[in-house]
Amino acid sequence: MTASTPFRLTDVVRDHARDHGDRVALTAGDTRLTYAELEDRSARVAGGLRDLGLGEGGRVVWIGKNATPFFELLFGAAAVRAAVAPLNLRLTPAELIDLTGDAEAGLVVLGPEFAGLREKMSDRKVLVVGEDYEAWVDGLTERVDPSPDLRDDDAVLQLYTSGTTGRAKGVLLSHGNFAALLSVGGHWGFDDDSVGLCAMPLFHIGGSGFALVCLSFGARVVLVADIVPDQLLDTMEHERVSNAFLVPAVLQMLCAVPGAADRDWSRLRAVAYGASPITGAVLNKVLETFDAPLFQVYGATETTGAITQLDPEDHDPDGPRAHLMRSAGKAYPWVELKIVVDGEDRGPNEIGEVYIRSSQVTAGYWRRPEETEKALTADGWLRTGDGGYLDEEGYLFLTDRIKDMIVTGAENVYPIEVENVVAQHPAVADVAVIGVPHEKWGEEVKAVVVANEGETIDPDELVAWAKERIAGFKRPRSVDVVDALPRNATGKILKKDLRAQYGGSGS
Repeated sequence: MTASTPFRLTDVVRDHARDHGDRVALTAGDTRLTYAELEDRSARVAGGLRDLGLGEGGRVVWIGKNATPFFELLFGAAAVRAAVAPLNLRLTPAELIDLTGDAEAGLVVLGPEFAGLREKMSDRKVLVVGEDYEAWVDGLTERVDPSPDLRDDDAVLQLYTSGTTGRAKGVLLSHGNFAALLSVGGHWGFDDDSVGLCAMPLFHIGGSGFALVCLSFGARVVLVADIVPDQLLDTMEHERVSNAFLVPAVLQMLCAVPGAADRDWSRLRAVAYGASPITGAVLNKVLETFDAPLFQVYGATETTGAITQLDPEDHDPDGPRAHLMRSAGKAYPWVELKIVVDGEDRGPNEIGEVYIRSSQVTAGYWRRPEETEKALTADGWLRTGDGGYLDEEGYLFLTDRIKDMIVTGAENVYPIEVENVVAQHPAVADVAVIGVPHEKWGEEVKAVVVANEGETIDPDELVAWAKERIAGFKRPRSVDVVDALPRNATGKILKKDLRAQYGGSGS
């Protein structure tokens, strides 16, 4: 499959059901769903959605952990030109209800853990997995094939951004967007014998997008509802996982489990990671534990996931090209990148905002024309809000979110550069660098760190240690030691929370 091949997401399950219907498509605990069963159930779900009046522009809200019904709903909704909107499980009940209203949901499906929301949504059709969802599907007898009117730009998935500034926005992802994303699988060594681990939440593109890449190859997807390190290792080994996408924080937790390196990882052929860079120490531990190729990827919800890749051969922290470890790799062949400052394109090694143009880029935000216009240029470039630069070879180096940049005096400091230095200290397990108010300089650099187990960090000693390794205006002026850094469900550090805690801007 290439990015230019005519494609409908509904073809994924239909084609594999026709060619090898008895092959297992989805695994979730003791549940096994074959491609034939997935196709049949999603076709009947399509009929049920049509009976509920859901068609073009309709929305099904999913509030639940990783489970097989999500995919029945996704493929069923796509067949009738509707879309599924999975919501962030870390949101409060009030926020979940608010976004359900924003999505204008014609059907809400709740995982059993969220059954209590049913009574607060009495104005909508609500089904609960484990209570009445299965009975609803079993009672549907009419199969509905995909509409002949399906279009490339029909949204099939509506993923809400994390909402770090203001109300979360629904990113519209279409058949055409996924046609490009699924090409990534070939770069990660997928084939029909693959077993993909989906441990990222389905409301994140790293979860739903990765699972769809797996399914597009006729592979088996192992769905994990909760990340418990020792149990996740058991699942990976027992299910003979070949491909996985995990964030560095989870990889670090897995490597810390006693005996992790002694397990049988002979089937593991590729581990992709993203959301944040990986330090040399964590990289070496991952390579030592799993002995499998590593791929770093960079992307966003608005790009339907990965648009750049750092290949395994570039993961060489002790080699002559070790500096590439700080990069996000190169763009895929169907992706264009450029760096822009004040509307002007910049050359190699010049820092600015990263712009992306590709068939993977969203057409915009649900019911947000003004936000869409701010994010997308007239000629199709996405303004990412990420700061970075491209080197002479086309490797992308990220320097932080534009809004995370610290301005101290007349100097710009990119937190990731400071974090890479602080993370090299042998006692540091985790670090986040933020700007905090300073009467004279406007902002000063603060490091918030977590110590390795059994280690003690002296803040003054760490400041002195960093002073020897980084320019004076960049080094931390203060260090706080904490038990853990605040993170969202995908492993990203919530710097807005830290800034709010230490007196900086909470946005």
